[in-house]
Amino acid sequence: MELPDGMLQPGHYRIDAMDIEAQGIARKPDGKVVFIEGALPFEVVSAQIHRSKNSFEKGVVTDIHQESSQRVRPGCVHFGLHTGACGGCKMQHLDASAQVAIKQRVLEDNLWHLGKVKPESMLRPVEGPAWAYRFRARLSVRYVHKKGEVLIGFHERKSRYVADIQSCRVLPKHVSEMLMPLRALIFSMDARETVPQIELACGDDVTALVLRHLEPLSAGDVVKLHDFAALHKVQWWVQIKGPDTVKLLEEDGDELAYDLPDFGIHMPYRPTDFTQVNPYINRVLVARALRLLAVDKTERVIDWFCGLGNFTLPLATQAREVLGVEGAATLVERSEENLRLNQVSRPQDQALAPTQFVARNLFEMTADMLTADGYADKWLIDPPREGAFALVKAMAQLHETPELRQGWRPPKRIVYVSCNPATLARDAGLLVHFAGYRCVSAGVVNMFAHTAHVESMAVFELA
Repeated sequence: MELPDGMLQPGHYRIDAMDIEAQGIARKPDGKVVFIEGALPFEVVSAQIHRSKNSFEKGVVTDIHQESSQRVRPGCVHFGLHTGACGGCKMQHLDASAQVAIKQRVLEDNLWHLGKVKPESMLRPVEGPAWAYRFRARLSVRYVHKKGEVLIGFHERKSRYVADIQSCRVLPKHVSEMLMPLRALIFSMDARETVPQIELACGDDVTALVLRHLEPLSAGDVVKLHDFAALHKVQWWVQIKGPDTVKLLEEDGDELAYDLPDFGIHMPYRPTDFTQVNPYINRVLVARALRLLAVDKTERVIDWFCGLGNFTLPLATQAREVLGVEGAATLVERSEENLRLNQVSRPQDQALAPTQFVARNLFEMTADMLTADGYADKWLIDPPREGAFALVKAMAQLHETPELRQGWRPPKRIVYVSCNPATLARDAGLLVHFAGYRCVSAGVVNMFAHTAHVESMAVFELA
């Protein structure tokens, strides 16, 4: 039976909620907030406080006196609060469905407290596999002289050091099983002290590894990489400086790509191009976004922050005309290549709608630039963590200053896909309070199970 607050023993905390960093939230009798790592809602715990400010304290759970029914045994031995624990995940001790519920609450709280927006309805969360889902990752590499070994993985919890992990359950099984052989490979190389990172990109059929090396590779190291690739069926790319130096170690390798079968779209990409981390969720995400946008053959659509065309090309199977706008010129080139590839491979009666890609700095968007793109019936917005502030600010300016429109009209519906609930809330506030829209629905997309990362989408319609 739950004890009333007055009967809590000294040094005990009752956890009322959980924040986005997966810290339990309690309040002291004087109202001071205490954030406790490792504690879950509805638990009574003891904690070691390591940071104290006037308005809050932070600590780590030491004992659990009343355990939550949603607490589960973590699926990975490297997860926890112990010294050297991997910091890649933050919520493995919480039931997967409860993780989603907390992320949904985070989204609702951000929309209301930051944007003063309350969706008319909440979308059912998009969920997928909780393990072996992470097809994109940057794995840190470090040769540790004192240990006489190479470490490969994510950083330790709250540390710049690389965690000593032998497996990782959120990575695909074949990649997890490759971690120890990778460690042995790098240790055996002449370049073991000048390799800081290996970037992972798994396509539908190809596993690509990008080796970041600070010095030219020796002939012996190149041979070792070739042998490892043949044994483990991976594709090596090498990178000695910036992204423009990334190249295949062995030319004429197999194509790195993923498919969107619901739309008959095939998406080749380079391992350093931005693609979604979770391919299972991405397929559902694209399908739901297009269903919510409800495009038909009479409509023109703009896809803002279009990247490789992950949404643009599926939109081209449904719309009259599509414009994809992206900040990086290299991604625009790749999008155009993917458009040509998919257009020639489709039957004539399933041809893609006329589609154009343009490069533009979307963080410096103005009302004049917006009107120059012409009217579109629907918009899809999928920005990075910084959000789409300049874009929605330009919309608000056009809404409040009709003489600037010059025949331009706002889209009837917008689907906004977000990887940061705080910037989504900020932009939603502008759309609802200054640009003439209502937020008809919103919901979370659990792209990163067991982490504190919140992906979401919201739908806006002209009021």
